[in-house]
Amino acid sequence: MEQDRLAELFRGGARPRCYVASPLGFSETTRDYYSTRYLTELKEHIEPVDPWSLSHPEEFAAANAEGREREFAIEVGRRNASAISSAQLLIAHFDGQEVDSGTASEVGYAAAGGLPCLAIRNDLRVCGEAGMSVNLQLEAFVVLSGGFVAKSLSELGVPLRNVAPAAK
Repeated sequence: MEQDRLAELFRGGARPRCYVASPLGFSETTRDYYSTRYLTELKEHIEPVDPWSLSHPEEFAAANAEGREREFAIEVGRRNASAISSAQLLIAHFDGQEVDSGTASEVGYAAAGGLPCLAIRNDLRVCGEAGMSVNLQLEAFVVLSGGFVAKSLSELGVPLRNVAPAAK
């Protein structure tokens, strides 16, 4: 079933718009991986909708200086919700002691909106109930949306390569 739904998104060589949910832009230690490897490999199959490009550090600094942190935070959430709604697919990064709460929220929003959700969890730590790679409800949302949780970026690429031609 998941392959059929994904295959439909990639029919005729299409590269679907894909919201890329992750906490990787928060830390200097993960930003380079996100931009040079993660997005680069995903771009072979999808047209990324990168939430880290929707709001800029200068905007956060200005909001902070003007005492508008809450208002700007709501605006960032609105931008991300709009970006998710404009996408046809969501891919989430689930590494960490616990899955990032914003990433989990984005998956729930996307799944409720009918988008297929895929995820990657490459972390050695256990963070879900028995038999699950993450919290059971979060993994259920991914699976019920028609997606799956891969154990690596390479493993995620296998089903995408099976349904999508590589970018030219």
